[in-house]
Amino acid sequence: MPKRGRKYLEAAAKVDRDKVYSRSEAIKLIKETATTNFDPTVEVHMRLGVDPRHADQQVRDVVVLPHGLGKTVRVLVFAEGEDANIAREAGADVIADDEVIKRIQEGWTEFDVAIAVPSMMGKVGRLGRVLGPRGLMPNPRAGTVAPGSDLPRLIEEARAGRVEFRVDKTSNIHAPIGKAGFTEEQLVDNLNALIGAVKRARPAAAKGTYIHRITIANTMGPGIKVDTGEATL
Repeated sequence: MPKRGRKYLEAAAKVDRDKVYSRSEAIKLIKETATTNFDPTVEVHMRLGVDPRHADQQVRDVVVLPHGLGKTVRVLVFAEGEDANIAREAGADVIADDEVIKRIQEGWTEFDVAIAVPSMMGKVGRLGRVLGPRGLMPNPRAGTVAPGSDLPRLIEEARAGRVEFRVDKTSNIHAPIGKAGFTEEQLVDNLNALIGAVKRARPAAAKGTYIHRITIANTMGPGIKVDTGEATL
């Protein structure tokens, strides 16, 4: 077992590992256990009652957090011609032409969100090995593949705090909801928005208890259990 540092141990001492906290109590503790020299990200980890090995039990969607993520989001758009002009005017940080696509093939991924128009997916598909593992691959189900007319809205949402969540092979969802420096009210609002979106994304094939466990934590901080009773359907 790795040895924990003094700051972590002091933060962990404030958390009762046997207690399940309400959302407001958990958020209050999140702020008290933020001990890093930077403003840490607040992360939510949810254990779901689905079997992701089955296609009809996948959980994947997006949510726009009401108070954003507290960071500058770099948006890359795969587009050409008039679509590229629309993306540029809407504030995209990078327009992925052939030269940029080649850089991505070589491993460059200095952006946070990737959006594509359908006509570019033939080229984007070749980037799956680079973008897929990093969660950056544009996908119609996630709303990141759309016609040029939708680019201004998608770019605006990305900057406003659009978060994509997806159940992993261990039936867990991991997603950020902001920074510890947010107010308690802002973090509670963002947490509620994420949980609500996950609930709405429940697949019809999921049986029994859907949300088994919710834990929140700061970057490099201890986990805090959140009452799933507030999250049941």
